[in-house]
Amino acid sequence: MTIIKHGVLRHTCVALVTLLALAGSAHAQTAQTADRDTGPTTVASASADLVDGEVRKVDKDNAKITLKHGPLKNLDMPGMTMVFGVGEPAMLERVQVGDKIRFVAEKVDGKFTLVRIEPQP
Repeated sequence: MTIIKHGVLRHTCVALVTLLALAGSAHAQTAQTADRDTGPTTVASASADLVDGEVRKVDKDNAKITLKHGPLKNLDMPGMTMVFGVGEPAMLERVQVGDKIRFVAEKVDGKFTLVRIEPQP
């Protein structure tokens, strides 16, 4: 009877050690993949997210710009006309009503904000 219990205990220990080793390996692989995915992809997506837009209104008093724009994939939003805050006040001086631009918008502190503006070629 003792031999059977010892044998079962030994097999249980071997199975447990194997399971822990596999779990640790899977965790390490997931961590490496996560690090790899957030590095270069974030930089690449910033330039890939440039969206075409047209300036409809510049509100310097409230630091806002109204744009008619195409779909904003990073915000899961269809094309429309909407108001954005600006990431930096100098953006208000670089555009005028009617300008065609390319831009990046993000949700910053719960508000849709222009973080990059370029003149459209």
